[in-house]
Amino acid sequence: MPSPSAPAVVSAPLPYEEHLARRALADIDLVVIHCTELPDLAMAREYGERVLYDSGSGNSGHFYIDRDGSIVQYVALERVAHHVRGFNPRSVGIELVNSGRYPHWLDSRHQQMAEPYPAAQITALIRLLNHLAVQLPALRWIAGHEQLDTEQVAASNDASVTVPRKRDPGPQFPWSQVLQAIALQPLPAQ
Repeated sequence: MPSPSAPAVVSAPLPYEEHLARRALADIDLVVIHCTELPDLAMAREYGERVLYDSGSGNSGHFYIDRDGSIVQYVALERVAHHVRGFNPRSVGIELVNSGRYPHWLDSRHQQMAEPYPAAQITALIRLLNHLAVQLPALRWIAGHEQLDTEQVAASNDASVTVPRKRDPGPQFPWSQVLQAIALQPLPAQ
C-alpha cells in the first residue's frame, strides 16, 4: 500500500466557499468518487464557480484530479460541498477530470463513457485516499457517484426514454485496482 504521506495539493478555494456549511472532520466517513464529465479542469472550475443556490453557493467537489495527476482543492474539508444528493454532510467529493458523456449527458444515444483514466490520475487518487484515511479519523467508506444517485430521468432527445442522471465515475474506473491499494471499504448498499 502506498505511503499515506501528503500528496502535493494546490489550494484554489471557490469564491463562495465561506457560504458552505461548516462541519466537524470527525463527521466525515465517506469518500465519493466522481468524474467531471467535462473536457478539462478549466471548464470544471467554471462549472464549480456557478452560483446555483440561495446560499450563494453551487455544485463542486472538494478535490479535483487532472489527467496528469495534479490535485487541486476547491473546498476545505471543514466545509460541506454540494457534490452528491443526500450524502454531502458526511462525505468528501473527489472529481476526476474525464469527459464522460460530455456534452450530451442525458441523450440516450450518447451514454457510453469510453475515456480511460490515466495511470497518473489513478496513482494520485490512491495517494490522496490513503492520506485522507490518516487525516480523517472516521473515514472508512468509498462509493461512486452512480451508486448513490440512481435516479432515472427523461432523455434529452426522447422524453419517452429514461437514462441515468449520474453515471460517474463510470465503467472505465478501475475499482479493483483502487480498492486493493487503500484501506477504505465499499459503502454497503443504501
